[in-house]
Amino acid sequence: MSDYDERPWLALYGDQPADYEIEFDDALSMFRAGLERDPTGDALWYFDGVVGRRELDELSDALASGLLARGFAPGDRLAVYLQNVPQFVIAMVAAWKAGGIMVSINPMSRQRELSYLLKDSGATVLVSLESLYDKVAREVVPDTDVRLVLTTSGLEFQTRTDERLFAGLGRQRHEGTTDLGEFLAEHRGQTPPPVELGPDDVAFLTYTSGTTGVPKGAMNTHRNVVFTAQVYRDWVRAGRDGGAIFGIAPLFHITGLIGHIAVSMLAPAPLVLAYRFEPQVVLDAFLEHRPTFTIGAITAFSALLNAPGVTRDHFASFTSIYSGGAPISPAAERRFLEATGKQVHNAYGLTETTSPMTVTPFGSPSPVDPESGALSVGVPAPNTVVRIQDDDGKDLPLGEVGEIVADGPQVVAGYWGKPEETAANLPGGALKSGDVGFMTPEGWVFIVDRKKDMINASGYKVWPREVEDVLAEHPAVRESAVVGVPDEKRGETVRAFVSLVPGASVTPEELIAHCKERMAAYKYPRSVVLVDELPKTVTGKILRRELRGGS
Repeated sequence: MSDYDERPWLALYGDQPADYEIEFDDALSMFRAGLERDPTGDALWYFDGVVGRRELDELSDALASGLLARGFAPGDRLAVYLQNVPQFVIAMVAAWKAGGIMVSINPMSRQRELSYLLKDSGATVLVSLESLYDKVAREVVPDTDVRLVLTTSGLEFQTRTDERLFAGLGRQRHEGTTDLGEFLAEHRGQTPPPVELGPDDVAFLTYTSGTTGVPKGAMNTHRNVVFTAQVYRDWVRAGRDGGAIFGIAPLFHITGLIGHIAVSMLAPAPLVLAYRFEPQVVLDAFLEHRPTFTIGAITAFSALLNAPGVTRDHFASFTSIYSGGAPISPAAERRFLEATGKQVHNAYGLTETTSPMTVTPFGSPSPVDPESGALSVGVPAPNTVVRIQDDDGKDLPLGEVGEIVADGPQVVAGYWGKPEETAANLPGGALKSGDVGFMTPEGWVFIVDRKKDMINASGYKVWPREVEDVLAEHPAVRESAVVGVPDEKRGETVRAFVSLVPGASVTPEELIAHCKERMAAYKYPRSVVLVDELPKTVTGKILRRELRGGS
């Protein structure tokens, strides 16, 4: 038995068992168990609107029944293109009740991105905000397999029209679409037939970028979802005190899907939604709803601390706060503690680990590595073995630096329709994270670098090649290289170095605007540097490492 298999760090979790059973075979059973435990309780709080647990069951029944009546079949994919609204949760549960798979799509995705995701997943149903359909999806849908488009609005399920979020937003009806509210009313009271779901069935597809830069649909199974929901409840203490969970992370992201939606179903506990992240709106919601748990990127918490009028009282109700999606610096951890009086705990995971692979046990501050000054991202989650391996896939001694590899019930079955990428990144079912780090004998994991060139901007991952491909579409661009550079607010931000076609003329601002029109907001370069030539190896490979220190 190796040092990694012995797992001495389990003692850090207190009286919880070293190996514990996954309580449900599928996420739908988990949802129904929460309904049975608290049938009259609230499932969702959305500004002044409330969706009860029983109402959520009825609405998802109606949607599932309507989908089945329109030809939706077990295994079909339903794509969700929404902000943090109740309709997202309704659509997720309805997809499961109809025997299908939900596809979560970033609402910042633009036409080229949305087109790829819909085509790659083969989604036959799209649930979209009216505004996103109008601006993006209407031009994309005709070239995909989507047969039914259900549109809705952030104004539904509440009566407020907060100008900070909904300025200029009105109800819109678009030809070729069906209003979700009317669709639900039409099928209200109907119950879909029983569905057989197993632990290895796919619950949803979440798209991630890998070594090729092409988005890949991680197949998060029902076992993955139930297990990680239990990790949040049992080791992160989400929803255990009966308090509400605040959805600070976007629901389309794996953190939102598990750390917000899934654990709120399991606990069960109310989930507070606020459309999208706007610091002042979030702080107001903290005071109104008094949540006790949330998890989000440290950049979001920093934005809250910098918002006008923030006080300790805004955070007074929280009993557990976690951060994931981007590393936390010890300085940021200290600033948060000093400003709020609350300890922010660290966690680390990927889309392919269905949220956490390592967790800082509740009440145990993460140690700091004395050499690098890095804050630990926690210890392996229970039932999980995290190893540090060399380039040949061999375990390295504890303390040595190598690639972080995870094996456990949260690791996905593979990538949708991509067996070669699955074999390369998930050999033997264990995930090669692409991140480089080390583990102490006590089990604390530290990330010291990234093996890949992926840029981490505010917790969102950006693949340089995708940005370079968009830049290449501009007629003035000859070559480009995109790198991540340190940014105080975002952790990292995107910078592009561009050489021009001889005789061409373009400004950095024009190139930024070119990308901004074609990419999600977190992807486009915030700065562009024009150069005569890009640094290269003798074989013609661009040397990104030389550019990272550039101006």
